[in-house]
Amino acid sequence: MSGGHLEMRRMEALSNTVFGVAMTLLAYQAPREKFASADPQWREIWHLYGAFLSTLLLSFIVAGMFWYSHQRRLAYATHAGRAEVLLNLFFLLSIILLPVTCGLYGNNYDSPNVTTLYSFNLLLIALFNTVLWAIAVARKNDWATLATPAFALVLFCAALVACLIDPHSPKYIWPIAFLSPFISAYVERRHRPNFDGEAP
Repeated sequence: MSGGHLEMRRMEALSNTVFGVAMTLLAYQAPREKFASADPQWREIWHLYGAFLSTLLLSFIVAGMFWYSHQRRLAYATHAGRAEVLLNLFFLLSIILLPVTCGLYGNNYDSPNVTTLYSFNLLLIALFNTVLWAIAVARKNDWATLATPAFALVLFCAALVACLIDPHSPKYIWPIAFLSPFISAYVERRHRPNFDGEAP
């Protein structure tokens, strides 16, 4: 800590631990029900575990994308003030919540309230990520870099609005977030040739 600023290498160590634990805990919310027969058929296995496995895969990829974005931001802005450090901690808190909402949605995907809660968690992660990127790029007046995190924010915001209309529609919107790395690469090539990219 120098001049009221923290070296983000310390935040990097904490964030790696938080992301690692959260991404591991995603699998611990799997259904615990027993199969009706000793030799379950594939249809029965999919009926019991299919929704959860789909949610697990989505949550793991989304968490990985935001981990990558977080690492790029820490490399982009190597020091942060107290307010930014606090925002980083709230960002990590939203990541910690992901295994909880993932487990709820994976086991209760037909519930509108649970779907809304899971969608809100994804939006919260994107919101903190975008705000932190906005703070970082404002120092360098490099607003083009904000395109990728802003895309993820708009996407998850649209998913939450769609969820309020039809609880089954967000599952078709969330996977679009996987386009974020391609947007990141495009922005990198056009605007920041000396920086090795960021995602969502």
